[in-house]
This record gives sequence, C-alpha cells and structure tokens, in this order.
Amino acid sequence: MTKKALLLLGCPELPVQTGTALYLASELKEAGLEVFVAGTDAALRLLEVSDPRGCYVDAERMKNLDTCIGALAEKRLDFDLCAVFVHNDAGLSYLATIRSISKAKLFAIIFGRDAETLAGQIDFECEKLVAKAVHNPMPLKERIDATIKELR
Repeated sequence: MTKKALLLLGCPELPVQTGTALYLASELKEAGLEVFVAGTDAALRLLEVSDPRGCYVDAERMKNLDTCIGALAEKRLDFDLCAVFVHNDAGLSYLATIRSISKAKLFAIIFGRDAETLAGQIDFECEKLVAKAVHNPMPLKERIDATIKELR
C-alpha cells in the first residue's frame, strides 16, 4: 500500500512557502509517496499557477484547509506523514491541531524572520525543520534534503 503525505499550507505571505512546498512535493513523490496538499485558497491557487500541468501535485489531491481538517477530525482521512508549514501563530495552531487529530509522523517546516522563536514555542512531539528563510528557499531545501534522506 502506498504511503500518503499531506503538506499543509497556511497563508502564502512569505515567498519561500510555495517554492519549498513544490520542492517537498516533488521529493516525496520521487520517494514513492502519494502527495496531498491542504491550504488556504490563495496557497492552493499559487500552487496551481506554479505547477499548471500537475507535475508535482495533482489538482484532485489539493484540498481546502478547513475541509481537510474536518475530515481528519472525523477520522474519514489520515496520512502517514504530514508537513505543516509554519511562519506565524496561525501555523502553530494548525500544527497543534494536526498533532491532536492525526496519527501521521509530523514535521514542522518553520520559516520566516521569527523562525527560532516559533520553534521554541512548540512543546509537543514533532520533527522541526527550522530556517530563517523569507525569500531564499535554500536553507529549507537543505533541511528537507537531510530529512528525506532519512525517510528513504
């Protein structure tokens, strides 16, 4: 049975989020996982525009953030792995919500100018990938590469 991964995207306020999400989706797909993305409408539209042929994320595997959380809470849906993108307090809330309703191995991809402060506020089990990245995705890419290598 193919493992399933969820990438959970909040507001795409910081430019690094969309490119990093597409990169992570590509790497997980290459590792043989089915990749789903849940996000705000703006985050999903940015992915559609950036990946118009669905090379990295299939359009039918994109879900509205609230709909996906509802399905997880009602146990109609779950994943083997979940990566939550965190760059503000709302991202922390989504991360804590996923921790409480899903059995997925949880990864927090924490970025932005306050990445270290946000990471310090997480007091539950998850793997943290932290980089003070706003425009340049390379620090996050390096952390993702090291983590993906461990998953393979």
